[in-house]
Amino acid sequence: MRESSGMTTLFLDIGGVLLSNGWDRHSRRRAAQRFELDYEQMDDRHHLTFDTYEEGHLSLEEYLDRVVFYLERPFTREEFKTFMFAQSQPYPEIIDLIRRVKERYRLKTVVVSNEGRELTEHRIRTFALAEFIDFFVSSCFVHIRKPDPDIYRMALDMAQATPQQVMYFDDRGMFVDVARGLGIHGIHHTCFETTRAVLADLGFSPD
Repeated sequence: MRESSGMTTLFLDIGGVLLSNGWDRHSRRRAAQRFELDYEQMDDRHHLTFDTYEEGHLSLEEYLDRVVFYLERPFTREEFKTFMFAQSQPYPEIIDLIRRVKERYRLKTVVVSNEGRELTEHRIRTFALAEFIDFFVSSCFVHIRKPDPDIYRMALDMAQATPQQVMYFDDRGMFVDVARGLGIHGIHHTCFETTRAVLADLGFSPD
């Protein structure tokens, strides 16, 4: 089956696929409740600056300066960052599936994600992602964000793979559509069961 499919490489998002989202609106709302912040004001400031942080042009400290600590607060930066990092949780079934499929079929595995540097490094380290991901094309490292098609072209060049050799799993439908436009076999990830079934249909059963 692998020989007939010709696919050799897996592109994967982190947030929503391997792990929970790192700092999405639900996490920000929880932060606003926990630290008694004005959520709407914080969220407005977040949207004005977060893309710049994800592209690696701001540090986490600078992001927090703009979004939270532009006023005196009764809590510390370390308390807030600890809360931010704690929002990341693994999806063990998917991680185990990717590990097994990679090992069994000797697939190249590549993360293509939009994330800020400190969050990315925390997630890679905490959940041992480098043990089964070959390299990370993260927006904070390459200074390009999805849905810019150049981030996928960069990942293809780095993987030395053609679009036809790549399966790409992402929980954002638009990002999948952009990848498909380049000829990549994009799959909209919704849950463990459907992703496992798609991999099996493509000839990559973990068992």
